[in-house]
Formats: sequence, C-alpha cells, structure tokens
Amino acid sequence: MTSLADPVHRVADVPPQILPNPRKTFPMLRVAVPNKGSLSEAAAAMLAEAGYRQRRDTRELVMVDPDNDIEFFFLRPRDIAVYVGQGTLDVGITGRDLLLDAEVEAEELLPLGFAASTFRFAGPIGDFSNVAQLEGKRLATSYDGLLRGYLAERGINAKVVRLDGAVESSVRLGVADAIADVVETGTTLKAAGMEIFGEPILNSESVLIGRKGEQNPATEVLIRRLQGVLVARQYVMMDYDIRKELVEQAAALTPGLESPTVSPLRDSDWVAVRSMVPKRETNRIMDELYDLGARAILVSSIHACRI
Repeated sequence: MTSLADPVHRVADVPPQILPNPRKTFPMLRVAVPNKGSLSEAAAAMLAEAGYRQRRDTRELVMVDPDNDIEFFFLRPRDIAVYVGQGTLDVGITGRDLLLDAEVEAEELLPLGFAASTFRFAGPIGDFSNVAQLEGKRLATSYDGLLRGYLAERGINAKVVRLDGAVESSVRLGVADAIADVVETGTTLKAAGMEIFGEPILNSESVLIGRKGEQNPATEVLIRRLQGVLVARQYVMMDYDIRKELVEQAAALTPGLESPTVSPLRDSDWVAVRSMVPKRETNRIMDELYDLGARAILVSSIHACRI
C-alpha cells in the first residue's frame, strides 16, 4: 500500500481535495455587479455571454462561480465605486457618472457599451443660455461630487444642492435656480417647464472599474472576455465566393480586422473569402459584393472571440 510520501503513489491514491487545480493560478476575483434595474440586467447578460455563471434568484447577494475562480457581489450601482475604491472588491460594473460622482480611488478599465446617458444642465425656459450664467446660482442635482468637480474646473462659483430624486421639481419648489441631471429624451424636463442649455457635462455609459494602480491576472482575463463580447456584438462573419480577378476589389469591401481569409475552390477561377464585417453595415456590404460579382454570400453570428 502506498502513502502520500511514497514517490510512486498513483494520482488515484491522493485525496481529491488536495489535488492541484490546473486552472486556478491566481486568487478568486471579487466582482461587484449592479443588483437591480437596467444596469443589472444588461451587466448579467454580458457576463453570461463572457462565460460566467449568473444568479437565478434576484434575492441572492453573493454568488460564486468556482469554474472561473470568481465571486460576484450584487450591490446598489451607486455603492459599487466605493467598495472598489476602498479595495474591498477587486473590480465592478457601474456607470461612468456614478464612478466620477463617488470621488474614490477607482478608475475606468473598460467601457461596456450599454446604459448610455447624458448629464446636462437645465433651467426654466428662457432663463439660461450658457454655463457662465450659473455664477452665484443654486444648482440641484443627485450627483453633487461630479457637479462640484465640473464647476471647479471652470471657475464657476455656485451653490450645489444635493437631492436624491425628482430633481426637475426643485426649481418650481424654490429650492434651486437650475438643475444638473441625467437626460434621456427630455420629456420630463419639458413637462416641468424647463429646457436644456450649455454643452453636456458628461456622456456616460456602463464601465468596468478597478482600484487605481492595481490590476492582477484575473482582472486581465475578465477584461479580455468582456472585450470579446463587445467585438462579437459589433461584428458578424461573412463568407462568399468571388472570381479570382475580383479578390482585391472584394477585399476592399471586407478588409476584416487584419486581413480576410482567401481559400481556393475546386473551380480554380473562383475563391472563397471569409471576413469579419461590422454588423450595422451587413446588408450594404452584401449588396455591394453581389453587384461586384460575389455569390453564395452568407452571414453568421459571432458568439465569442478573442482579438
């Protein structure tokens, strides 16, 4: 009978709990994810496309994905930057506006392309036309840290009034002279008798954030996977047949990321071409290829990739 000290022991003799895991080369990554709302749904979908397990019950606050050595913590989007900035969690998904408003030691690692919004000034119709007119005025907002930083950079001295919601009502109620808020369609502002003025304070979207100056191999893997999802969402794979003498013209229409793949066919006068093309331009490119002489033009989705 062999023992663990015996150099000829078999793997089968070793208790499974002490066998090395060839995939686990770094500590488990701790990731903050929005717990509800549009940010939560889109973030969960993106992480699932990147190959990570996601919770099935929205009441779960913590979920471990042992296959990928990652642990997810479901938190309020506004709190995520605080946890990451303090080093309690490694990375998180939140809005760029919430990151800047938190004023913590965290930085943007990767824009994620969903939950886009614009942070703008608005005031009573006809009262303001530019930001300089805000000097000495009262400004209501739910993003006081972000707004103070913006005003300080431009040397504008104004009083910032922090509110947790219904910012557009503050002027009518006499709390503020103007507001700074996230604007989507502007319908709510018009209903309150207000209009947008000045340039956007910030164009925001969902972002992956990490603590400033700190990044480990596990974070790099997460970033690569999310980048793969972004590319897969933006591109499709296009295949077509074309006569040899037209390859250069066809390649100009479908240059791909590096260069298209060109393969010989049984008919030596023709070749098969494969290339990634922007999804939004798919039908235009197909039309142009057909007019050029390409045939058997096929388009397929890309589910995942590494660029």
